[in-house]
Amino acid sequence: MWRYVLRRLLQAVPVFIGTTLLIYAMVFALPGDPIQALAGDKPIPESVAKTLRDRYNLDDPLLIQYGKYMLGLLQGDLGENYTGQKVSEMLAGRWPVTIQLAVTAWIFELLVGIALGVWAGLRRGKLADTLVLGGTTLMIAVPVFVLGYTAQIVLGVQWQIFPTAGTDDGWPMSYLLPGMVLGSLGLSYVARLTRTSLAENLRADYVRTARAKGLSKARVVGRHTLRNSLIPVVTYLGVDFGALMGGAIVTEGIFNLPGIGQQVFQSIQLKEGPVVVGAVTVLVLIFLLVNLIVDLLYGVLDPRIRYE
Repeated sequence: MWRYVLRRLLQAVPVFIGTTLLIYAMVFALPGDPIQALAGDKPIPESVAKTLRDRYNLDDPLLIQYGKYMLGLLQGDLGENYTGQKVSEMLAGRWPVTIQLAVTAWIFELLVGIALGVWAGLRRGKLADTLVLGGTTLMIAVPVFVLGYTAQIVLGVQWQIFPTAGTDDGWPMSYLLPGMVLGSLGLSYVARLTRTSLAENLRADYVRTARAKGLSKARVVGRHTLRNSLIPVVTYLGVDFGALMGGAIVTEGIFNLPGIGQQVFQSIQLKEGPVVVGAVTVLVLIFLLVNLIVDLLYGVLDPRIRYE
């Protein structure tokens, strides 16, 4: 097992380098001069602009800039923005907001999505199955900003069930409504994956054998069928957690949550490349770690899976 973990960690290194290099190149290819953006419409003395460009290596070739960034990253330094503030300090207060939002959305996907999938899978072709398939299709079709504003107006303003914006009520109340909005798309896929996988496994030979032995339906479904059916679901949930962390820009904007997504959006507008790259670098690390954990969970769900 430890050999497998080590191999997966080594495989993650080129993925991490390639991903961060691509993001670095895309961010610094954005049009406009970030130094001039500091002063807005006012002119900057040439000597001051040259000093700042030298300090932030803006005149170096892309690979040289990236190499210096990686050297700093190996020392735990995410760099500075163009006003001299540490990127790590800028992001420190925002990580808890995004993590709590992502965890809320992920738990919503996990619990509700699997429950709906099991309900539909056990009643394939019946009314429950039709309702789940129709409802999840509708969720997939509706854009997140439409769902977010609608939920905010109806559930927050008119019915006053949830707070409409901000984090004043703490976790979980402030994060329930944005978490459900953020997790709605993932919930739809989890429900459909669970439903399809469960319905297929219910027709497998080992299920017929278990029933022939006289095992109860609850035992057959809960211990045998559902366990095997969750493997593709776990794969999706692992990948989607990273997507929830990085895809919260719209949701954080709608519900005025001061998280990483909001910071990245503001930094793109201000052309603060180091902040964008620093935030995305940490998100990539989280994504790779979650995928490693998912791979290890395969062996727990299916003992036939072995790592050499």
